[in-house]
Amino acid sequence: MSYQFFTARGQTPQSQPIPGRATEMVQGRAGGYHFDPGIWVMLRRCLLIGTAQNTFYADKHELTGEFTQVVQQCVVADPGRVAQEIFYASDGRSLNNSAPLYALTLLSMGETPAAKQAFMKIFPQVVRTGSHFYEWLSYTKALRGFGKVVRECGKGWLSQDDVQALAYQLLKYQQRYGFSHRDALRLFHVKPPSVEHQTLYNWVINGWEQLPKQPPATALEQIWWYEWLKRNPDQTKKAIAQGHLTHEMVAPIGQMDEQTWKLLMLEMPIGALLRNLGSLTEIGVLRVNRQKNLKHVAMVLNDKQRLRKGRIHPIDILKALKTYQSGGRLGRSKKTWEPVPRIIDILEKALEMSFETVPATGKTFLHAVDVSGSMSYYSVGSVHLTCAEIAATMALVTAKAEKNYAIRGFSTAFKDLGITASDSFRTALQKTSDQNFGGTDASSVYKWALKHRFHADVICFWTDCESWAGTQPCQKLAEYRRKLNPNVKAIYVTLAPYKLSLVDPKDPLSWDLGGFDPTMPRLIQMIAQDDLA
Repeated sequence: MSYQFFTARGQTPQSQPIPGRATEMVQGRAGGYHFDPGIWVMLRRCLLIGTAQNTFYADKHELTGEFTQVVQQCVVADPGRVAQEIFYASDGRSLNNSAPLYALTLLSMGETPAAKQAFMKIFPQVVRTGSHFYEWLSYTKALRGFGKVVRECGKGWLSQDDVQALAYQLLKYQQRYGFSHRDALRLFHVKPPSVEHQTLYNWVINGWEQLPKQPPATALEQIWWYEWLKRNPDQTKKAIAQGHLTHEMVAPIGQMDEQTWKLLMLEMPIGALLRNLGSLTEIGVLRVNRQKNLKHVAMVLNDKQRLRKGRIHPIDILKALKTYQSGGRLGRSKKTWEPVPRIIDILEKALEMSFETVPATGKTFLHAVDVSGSMSYYSVGSVHLTCAEIAATMALVTAKAEKNYAIRGFSTAFKDLGITASDSFRTALQKTSDQNFGGTDASSVYKWALKHRFHADVICFWTDCESWAGTQPCQKLAEYRRKLNPNVKAIYVTLAPYKLSLVDPKDPLSWDLGGFDPTMPRLIQMIAQDDLA
């Protein structure tokens, strides 16, 4: 009988804390012990990933309760830094703007003048659209009420100097989240700062019973065309062409046919175009022989500036890609269509463009994608995009910029996923979706690399962090450094908002990154090149 299982150097099971470091570790929901990432890492994770969806190990109420506590603790510690994190996430990096808006509301509840000032400073940068405004109102009503600071920000948003931009938002988003513009104007007692504002407010409150014969040459021209269309629905194409109305404005009141949708497509913002590719294909606007229409889609979606300005997150494009190639079998839409191959090519190119990358580093990368059961259960969004699929896609972005790499999947073993840089994002999704299995042992990555003497400069994990099988990963990393590469860098990208970390906080060559940030591939390459300031 031997006790070497207990005395072997650096072989602590994940079911136990590392001896002498128990106070630095927390037990995960799956039973494994991990390091505590701290409130600031957690804040960024929650802002980028969100907590409004159940995961394999936690209910959304539990996750959001933890998110709330983290924001409140951070607000007490440094409200200015909280504001910076909210703005960072809101600026096209979070999955959507809901988590930043929720955190913004919690920031407004800070008791210090510094918290109030930080809230007011970033408010117009985070609450950009009418939809954002109503969502913020709903959180504010539920959590805190409408005090002085909230009223000042609400009045400011409803009386912004750019009347044309305000009119567009009031027309496009006439009601959301149980609020209408009429409710908001009455709630904040907004006084019109100009004659145009007064006319706009009158339309919000009373509508226009008598329409001027000609559209005014003012910021309210679009509203005139909307009111004209309500009275002349048979003139839908004219209203779209001359009034530049969006599909949200036209669909409830106009006559919708193929030609109408073609005109709307030419005016669609990039986000709306992404969401309506299936509908446009079903209607017939997008077909193999409609070359001009396909060229327009390519011009919009394959433009880096438009992607950035529209704050299009890579996962928005991933959703669109998977939904579109399904022909309507995924998502909530009841429509069906035959996918146009050219549209799939356009989406693949848009996806690659939506990430920020740098030229090849010349380093050797080992990408370890968590394909355990929890990663296949946790579906991001409403189109069955699992964390494992997203992780493989993000790994592929980095791999496409490098010559020396491997992409493998880990659960309780470390398995070849068959993904190479020559794969398309579509085929990478398919290969990963067929590989979800088993429990989670992050240390299996190092065990495989040691066994096969795989000399990596960077080992990058894409995981939800709930590793519970095998030994403590940081101990196997130490063994890898002793035997193969003392300078190897370990990067753990956490794809679920758990209060866990696989990174030893005392290890200067390990990084804990959070969420689905589009800048992640670029950041990983910068770490590889020692370019981080």
